Amino acid sequence: QVQLVESGGGLVQTGTSLTLSCAFSGRSFDFYGMGWFRQGSGQVRTFVGGIVWSSGNTYYDDSVKGRFTISRDKAKNMMYLQMNNLKPEDTAVYYCAARPDIGELSWDWKYPYWGQGTQVTVSS
Repeated sequence: QVQLVESGGGLVQTGTSLTLSCAFSGRSFDFYGMGWFRQGSGQVRTFVGGIVWSSGNTYYDDSVKGRFTISRDKAKNMMYLQMNNLKPEDTAVYYCAARPDIGELSWDWKYPYWGQGTQVTVSS
């Protein structure tokens, strides 16, 4: 049973930074990729960014490019989302997800494993 647990959310002010963490456990194989998604109140879930686990290559949505950075610690089975220069429109529940098969990281329907989410609120 694969488990993913996000942490690090909170209430912050515009322009500040926050780092989210995603810890996963349950199986010994490496995932092909992991992603961060977010869902604002009353909105659909959208792709924030993703990382190819083996290579460390990262991909980002244009809305966060240059502000957010994804990293991973393979030894600790951890993924991180460093968020800088936060804006009120970044307010959302942030989810980490993992997929074992090769494919497009932005397609949320391809991820079988999800965390419970962590709330990020950016006040203006």
